[in-house]
Amino acid sequence: MRKYNNNRTWRYKNLTIVFFSILTSILLFRIEIFHSFLLHLGNFGYIGAFVAGVFFVSTFTVATSALTLFILAETLSPLEIGVIAGLGAVVGDMLIFRFIKDNLTNEIEDIYNHIDRKKHLKKLFHSKYFNWMLPVLGGVIIASPLPDELGVSLIGISKMSNLKFMVLSYVLNSIGIFFVVSASVFI
Repeated sequence: MRKYNNNRTWRYKNLTIVFFSILTSILLFRIEIFHSFLLHLGNFGYIGAFVAGVFFVSTFTVATSALTLFILAETLSPLEIGVIAGLGAVVGDMLIFRFIKDNLTNEIEDIYNHIDRKKHLKKLFHSKYFNWMLPVLGGVIIASPLPDELGVSLIGISKMSNLKFMVLSYVLNSIGIFFVVSASVFI
């Protein structure tokens, strides 16, 4: 029987996964059945709000998810939608956060170290101004209707704990979703 050789590893495995997940998202978004599934989540009440919240954090599904939340606003209150969809958004954000915090940052740093040998950007990111600015900027992006990937990445770089991130993600996403759905009710 042949033993597996652990000395050889896939150097940029996580960057490759990101590339293929973006490609998969683009392909799924173009498939009518997937689009139809997202739009019909409005028929499932609270479960639909939760699933729409999970999809609300992604660049490729945010528009369809927002439409689903608008449909839910016809039968549920914006506060209920914000609370339930906020929980779903935490699930989506945690998937992104864990991936970025644990693995992807190391691979990007490895590539960066080959490009910038004097580490100019690293010195900038570790200055006292950027230590507090990255989580604040990331939080603003998460609370906005913009997709969360960039905001989660900024917070992931700042080395925030999982629990703090979950609480921050829930509060900011719930508020953001509440305001988006409330605005749709008035329009």
